[in-house]
Amino acid sequence: MTANIFIDGEAGTTGLQIRDKLAGVEGVALRSLPPEQRKDQAAKLRAFAEVDVVILCLPDEAAKETAASIEAMGEKAPRVIDASSAHRVAPGWTYGFPELIAGQGAAIAQARKVTNPGCHATGAVALLRPLTDAGLIAKDAPVTIGSVSGYSGGGKSMIEAYESGRAPPFELYGLGLEHKHMPEIQLYSGLASRPLFVPSVGNFRQGMLVSVPLQLDALPGRPSGADLRAALAEHYRGQRYVRVASAEDSAKALRLEPESLNGTNDLLIHVYANEPRRQAALVAKLDNLGKGAAGAAVQNLELMLGL
Repeated sequence: MTANIFIDGEAGTTGLQIRDKLAGVEGVALRSLPPEQRKDQAAKLRAFAEVDVVILCLPDEAAKETAASIEAMGEKAPRVIDASSAHRVAPGWTYGFPELIAGQGAAIAQARKVTNPGCHATGAVALLRPLTDAGLIAKDAPVTIGSVSGYSGGGKSMIEAYESGRAPPFELYGLGLEHKHMPEIQLYSGLASRPLFVPSVGNFRQGMLVSVPLQLDALPGRPSGADLRAALAEHYRGQRYVRVASAEDSAKALRLEPESLNGTNDLLIHVYANEPRRQAALVAKLDNLGKGAAGAAVQNLELMLGL
């Protein structure tokens, strides 16, 4: 049986990536509107009534309005995947990170409304949640997160600035310390205290490194780097897309670039530790347009459709 999919916002960066990833996928048929009707609410509602799943690739306010319109359709409403940040901590929405906890993939498979994680949040939650669940990071610990992403995650204006040569080679941003990914990072990392998060963007199109530095003697039980790696490896054992590098592989990769996973839905975790200094750094590498956006949406869609 073929499932009909409508991407609302298909001409944007994430929408185009989702279209590309779904092209030729057996069991999926993409439905679309002519360009002149893409902002026609009545035309969209007619299209929604004829599909199985709608994927929202819209600005937050537009995503909220469209989700409300779909909700008002009642029993005729299609299922929804929201790729914006509008519903990531909203009641009634299932968080679309299948590797979050045991059973999360099954919850996504049954959900009517799934909210895609943010790209920075995907890396941060992937690093932190297994360790808070294992008691190796206290839920009230003061956690610091750094992240560098390619400019494609910054929307049309940032993409244009970088591709026209007007942007700097590197910049910190979000220095008001109110980044929109922060609520989901705190909630889904299992933290009671708000982390300190400083994102940055580099002059490369896509790819991402998210890092969490740790003082080992400040953690419960004073674990070693090997203890942290073992807990992460156990959490992600058997997962298709998330992998924890061995100590040997991390030792060979003491300099990390952000682009080698581009075009994939993979996320690779490294644990670096200096045991004499009792310090460690956790690093997640992913494609901000892959596991951090379009790839995650497609993974969630496959779960929802049983593909």
